[in-house]
Amino acid sequence: MKKIYCIICVVLLSATAAMAQNLPYQNSSLSPAERAADLLPRLSLDEKISLMMDVSPAVERLGIRPYNWWNEALHGVARAGKATMFPQAIGMAATFDCDAVEKVFGVVSDEARAKFHDARRRGVYDRYYGLTFWTPNVNIFRDPRWGRMAEGSGEDPFLGAAIARVMVEGYQGDGLKKNDEIMACVKHFALYGAAEAGRDYNTVDMSRQRMFNDYFAPYKAGADAGAGS
Repeated sequence: MKKIYCIICVVLLSATAAMAQNLPYQNSSLSPAERAADLLPRLSLDEKISLMMDVSPAVERLGIRPYNWWNEALHGVARAGKATMFPQAIGMAATFDCDAVEKVFGVVSDEARAKFHDARRRGVYDRYYGLTFWTPNVNIFRDPRWGRMAEGSGEDPFLGAAIARVMVEGYQGDGLKKNDEIMACVKHFALYGAAEAGRDYNTVDMSRQRMFNDYFAPYKAGADAGAGS
């Protein structure tokens, strides 16, 4: 649970308003973990719960602004005004060019950060203008009737893992150590793309061996690349 709070605090601290007092959690020269460790005891239980919601309200007494976690960037910054649109993920994976894919998501990351700063300057805290993106989609899928197949990298675990890794690295830069990148989220639930004979919801004949060999590799690659969530 502490790790979850730390991730949340890292994002919220990047959007914290300036205050007259100079507390450790406001000191950007400290590490995110140090700042989160200082901030957490200052939050009440109700405030901690509220900050784990999809739409997090402001905590004005601590200078924390509102935050909306809902965002995607599967092939460009979604629904946040004008942005560069790249081919869908299935198209980029079909290039088999990991270097190019990583560069694409470096561009997406830059545009996302720029839109975040512009929105903050205008006092906009709406959906699609945050720093956290529910991307990449690393589901392995083998039934063309699955409705989200354009979002993923296809049926092959090796290619899927390679693309997941470079997408996360493109989004996040040097492992979220810099303050000019966005936070990637590896999605969806691991066997979501394994639906058989249906859009999303059906029974699936899934052995443990098949689960690990076919479906888990892209998730591990994303985690090993340092995905923030």
